[in-house]
Amino acid sequence: MPARFWLATMATLSLLCLNVAARGATLPSGFAETRVVTGMSSPTAMAVAPDGRIFVTQQGGALRVIKNGALLSQPFLTVSVNGSGERGLLGVAFDPNFATNNYLYVYYTTSGAPIHNRVSRFTASASNPDVAAAGSEVQIFNLPELSSATNHNGGALHFGTDGKLYIAVGENANSANSPLLTTPLGKLLRINADGTIPTDNPFFSQTTGINRAIYARGLRNPFSFAIDRTNGRIHVNDVGQDSWEEVNRVAAGVDFGWPRTEGNNPAGVSGVTYPIHTYQNAGSSCAIIGAAFYRPTTSNFPSGYAGRYFFGDYCGGFIRFLSPPNYDAASGFATGISALVDIQVHPDGSLYYLARSGGELFRVRYTAVTAPTISSQPASTTVAAGQVATFSVTASGSAPLQYQWQRNGANIAGATSPTYSFTASAADNGAMFRALVSNSAGSALSNSATLTVPANAAPVGTITSPASSRYRGGQTFNFSGTGSDAEDGTLPASAFTWRVDFHHDAHWHPFMPATSGVTSGSFTIADRGETSANVYYRLFLTVRDSDGLTRTSYVDLRPLTSVIRLESNLPNAQLTLDGSPVTAPYTFTGVEGVIRTIGVVTPQNSGGNPYEFANWSDGGEAVHEISTPSADSTYTALFQLAATNVVFKDDFEQARGWTLTGGRNYATSGLWARGDPQPTSSGGVSLQQDACGNLSANCLVTGLSGGASASANDLDGGLTSIQSPPIALPATGNLGLSFQVYLAHLSNATSADFLSVRVVGDNGVAQTVWARGARASNTPGSWATRTASLNAWAGQSVVLRFEVVDNSPESLIEAGIDNVVITRQ
Repeated sequence: MPARFWLATMATLSLLCLNVAARGATLPSGFAETRVVTGMSSPTAMAVAPDGRIFVTQQGGALRVIKNGALLSQPFLTVSVNGSGERGLLGVAFDPNFATNNYLYVYYTTSGAPIHNRVSRFTASASNPDVAAAGSEVQIFNLPELSSATNHNGGALHFGTDGKLYIAVGENANSANSPLLTTPLGKLLRINADGTIPTDNPFFSQTTGINRAIYARGLRNPFSFAIDRTNGRIHVNDVGQDSWEEVNRVAAGVDFGWPRTEGNNPAGVSGVTYPIHTYQNAGSSCAIIGAAFYRPTTSNFPSGYAGRYFFGDYCGGFIRFLSPPNYDAASGFATGISALVDIQVHPDGSLYYLARSGGELFRVRYTAVTAPTISSQPASTTVAAGQVATFSVTASGSAPLQYQWQRNGANIAGATSPTYSFTASAADNGAMFRALVSNSAGSALSNSATLTVPANAAPVGTITSPASSRYRGGQTFNFSGTGSDAEDGTLPASAFTWRVDFHHDAHWHPFMPATSGVTSGSFTIADRGETSANVYYRLFLTVRDSDGLTRTSYVDLRPLTSVIRLESNLPNAQLTLDGSPVTAPYTFTGVEGVIRTIGVVTPQNSGGNPYEFANWSDGGEAVHEISTPSADSTYTALFQLAATNVVFKDDFEQARGWTLTGGRNYATSGLWARGDPQPTSSGGVSLQQDACGNLSANCLVTGLSGGASASANDLDGGLTSIQSPPIALPATGNLGLSFQVYLAHLSNATSADFLSVRVVGDNGVAQTVWARGARASNTPGSWATRTASLNAWAGQSVVLRFEVVDNSPESLIEAGIDNVVITRQ
């Protein structure tokens, strides 16, 4: 599901907008829930203040406050947002020192051009802490301009135990953004509370500007995450595309793999940190949502719940939990929730969940064996004769619960479910309906709801344009309609409400929000975002007469599609589609006019020979966008034999026979080793990198286990030397050596500290072909590519040696080598 709930729908959570009240959950025995408030408009997230108030973000820009169980009428703040698709007010977090500084932070999509997502800080008013002080907004962090795609914005905010603000950012429906260190999209970011960027961020020395905030990458749409306040553990949920929803454990600098991987597939991809838990999004599930560790100040749940991680699914309507210490196997907790959007743990030990459907907030507590209580009452309704009337009730209490609906106080035969529906007639006008809920501990009787069946008929609305039609991405549709009522006559514009929903597979999400007061208008089909062809748009018209009766009609707009074939002159060539790997020939069906990205992997081998990209048949760059054409088309990637033959290559992802050189390792610590380096710094200088040359997992480094700061494990007091297995060089051609390298040191280094590359030929003599000496300056580690000629050893069997000298015990020296390649031209 490429575009599920804000994540991937937000099933991008794509903010699905239902017009019915949320139904309560089915909970384990001993747990009960209460509906706290209802009627919030398109809620997206919530946060609990230290004093127990609950703040809820509404997509349209208002931050609402729930205090003492009541929804305050005045929002804490209202920001001007672009609320298209999955944009809007999406996240809120309280400063760790909120009790003294009154700061809170929100994540929202700006309304003015250039449209982008922003994190701002607001200050609660000193005279009324339930509203923000006028003019208190401080822009903390501005993300890049968004494309025309309105999905995959992320939006969650949380402060870590380190006092830093973590920000989840979606890839804006462009999977190519996720692995890149040149954009903060598709990442988990880490900043200081004032918006500056911590210098100990994992990619600080490899990036510039706001990209230095990148803490973890390879995410698709991380709409929710949580931080365990007792130990700093971070779990981030990532909404999947076609198959898998993920729970990922965060560590500095990790790559979660999107778009190279989804869930645990394919396995074994170099450099990818795989999820700790996955579940399939096929069928009723569509988007992982909600994240909370059960770590309240006062516990209400049984002791076994301590540290459990709660999450849910927007379409699946469930809440599950993962248990410490491994957090890998899920257990069920709640089912039957309509459009879950967030989960939070209150300091008093309650679990709260937020339902977008009906804009409702529910509180879950452990009560052991209890009699039923009514958490949501049936609502009075008005329908015309011949229309279906529906009444629903939600109750909490120890299972099993029995339901019996009553009409005017008398039991209705067979009406024994939480919902009762029937076709109304004129005789039902004024009838009262209520539900009796019971279990072994007692019973509860709901309020009565009145059914009104007016004598008049329901109005009739007709969509005059567009008729059921076909569409292309980027196409603008004008809509119009008429409405009439047998009693009211021609209906005015105020009686009209229009809405457009976007359907994908078995789920849907809003495209054009409900718009009232017009008889005509227009909307433009998105040309980016969802790439599936199993989609359509549904335009609704609802008309309402003076008695409140309504009738809804709709038309569907189905896509025009084309079959695209990706081919190559190399058999089984490795290509990419929207950043994900595919193998040529590859065929897919796309919606005409929707923007796709095709690309190649270059260089690549075929038949034992290296090939490099030459051109695409449409003249595009190696990676470029196409607008899905209006006819079946083929795009062919052409490769040519590479001008360079690779004689030897080692990226150090596997052990290939490098050994410490005998008799030449007399440093007291920090000898050469192959592995995944950990960041090492001293006095603010980054000495050892946190990633290898091409951001791969392994390379050759000194002081491999040096840790977060300079220590006894660092290279010290002498020479360390490591050498390759024998390499047979060809007798002809121009032989070149290339490698990635860094040498880092503090200002106490001297020219006697150095790194050298040496070649040992058939005569056993080692000769230096490249060297770099230290100097008295603070020099952080930074990967660079260097070259040397090996023509003097043509036809010989040689050994490469990398040697580093730390001449003085007082100096701090670190070095790294990666991606060694010998070529013949």
